[in-house]
Amino acid sequence: MFSRLLILAVLVGIVALPFALRPKQSAAAAADDTLVVITPHNEALRTEFGRGFQKWYQAKTGRTVSIDWRVIGGTSEITRYLEGEYVAAYRNRWTGELKREWSAEVQAGFHAPRLAADAPAVVKEARADFLASNVSSGLDLFFGGGVYDFDRQAQAGRIVDSGILKLHPEWFGEAVIPQSLGGQTFWDKEGRWIGSVLSSYGIIFNRDSWKRLGIEREPRQWSDLKDPRLIGEIALCDPTKSGSIAAAFENLIQQQMHLRVAALQAADPGLAARDPKALEAQAVREGWVEGLRLMQLIGANARYFTDTSQKPPIDVAAGNCAAGMCIDFYGRQQAEAVSRRDGPDRLGYVSPPGGTSYSVDPIALMRGAPHAAVAKAFIEYVLSPEGQAVWNLRMGTPGGPERFALRRLPVRKDFYARTDLKPLRSDPGEDPFSQSDQLVYRSEWTGSLFNEMSFIIRVMAHDTHTELVRAWRAIIAAPEPQKARALAVLQDLSAVDYARAGGAIKQGLGAKDKSVGIRLAAELGESFRRNYAKAEAIAEGRE
Repeated sequence: MFSRLLILAVLVGIVALPFALRPKQSAAAAADDTLVVITPHNEALRTEFGRGFQKWYQAKTGRTVSIDWRVIGGTSEITRYLEGEYVAAYRNRWTGELKREWSAEVQAGFHAPRLAADAPAVVKEARADFLASNVSSGLDLFFGGGVYDFDRQAQAGRIVDSGILKLHPEWFGEAVIPQSLGGQTFWDKEGRWIGSVLSSYGIIFNRDSWKRLGIEREPRQWSDLKDPRLIGEIALCDPTKSGSIAAAFENLIQQQMHLRVAALQAADPGLAARDPKALEAQAVREGWVEGLRLMQLIGANARYFTDTSQKPPIDVAAGNCAAGMCIDFYGRQQAEAVSRRDGPDRLGYVSPPGGTSYSVDPIALMRGAPHAAVAKAFIEYVLSPEGQAVWNLRMGTPGGPERFALRRLPVRKDFYARTDLKPLRSDPGEDPFSQSDQLVYRSEWTGSLFNEMSFIIRVMAHDTHTELVRAWRAIIAAPEPQKARALAVLQDLSAVDYARAGGAIKQGLGAKDKSVGIRLAAELGESFRRNYAKAEAIAEGRE
């Protein structure tokens, strides 16, 4: 009997212990104010900006704040989540508050960026009502990602003007935060999103792996990643899952377009003088195909296509991959972490000259933000001199991060002119506003095809990866002239050329019936598989 009672007492104690030890109030409950932020940013960034804002907010308002970070994946996952939340929220308003009947037309039209002139009156009414409403997703801020995704949110009406342009007009101009740089837009003129930090793209590589593969020259350009010796050694992301890496792929393609412009001008100076628009159009068409061909061979060298842009730098550092394409700060952060542990020479990072431009990671206020005043204060902090310093000061320096060196480049131009901060910076030699070798981004070339580009690369190199790698291995081993013939078949991209990307592919992906896009992926996938099988047969002398 005593034994049973003793066992019972122990069990009760085990069950009760967590309740006895838990705080009387959670940190969120104890704080005066709350902020809900959805973000693709990593833990290091969330930690440092959370801590910095809490101190800044208390000093400014005398109140405490708790930040509820919502992390569900990359930017692409976030945009899909936001669409679902706002559809559900607006449906509740339409059917509950307004007592109206919900329909597929209303669902498609209330957040459509542009309505046709002949759109039904009820759809126009729903769109106008949504844009005038305070419908909420329960989120306050969207923090981090790419301009393309924020533009989509702005056009849909899910993010709204935070008032920061009116609050601090002195911040927005050539001296502090220019409206654009190198063709990239840094803030929305309507104030719906503001770039908070700069990003570029490059190659992270493991010098030990490079030596193991017998490659003497370190990578400098994107084209270095198609080296046949790198087969199975490249870490890549699925561009339909990572908006940031899709932007890197877009930079690669735009570089090929610029190279074609230069080549055509050199080949026929008269054409450039007679009809510059025709020359540019030809260069864009040809550069699109050349860029996709380069991505195809880089994809053929890929060990995998991951869903998250944070994985490639980690695997390259571990030696699981020899190189990877990544955002600049992930490359710098990983190189710093390795240098602290193993010395400075094992890991390298390079942004290809002329192959990448500086784009921004925006921040935006959500429509119907439940804690709008706190959210606006967070935007103000992130863009303030104090918040901007957190991006690039060394860990432990006054005003800098406490636990993690973020190794990112602030968006404020005046940050780089501060001589007092230069000795405290993680990257004192970096000044994106004075670099002359960056890519000049031309949005009219590829901006409207961003989704289509990501889709094509996924189908061409990810969905068909097994067949692509098998054909590439056969081509690497093949003698001439079989090698050249097989490679020409492998790289026949007529099914996804510039005209088709902007025509049939764009129409298929934009169809209301999502099964059209699924069928398109299947059809293109089969087309690529046939090409890859034929290329393999030619390389092996079977055809």
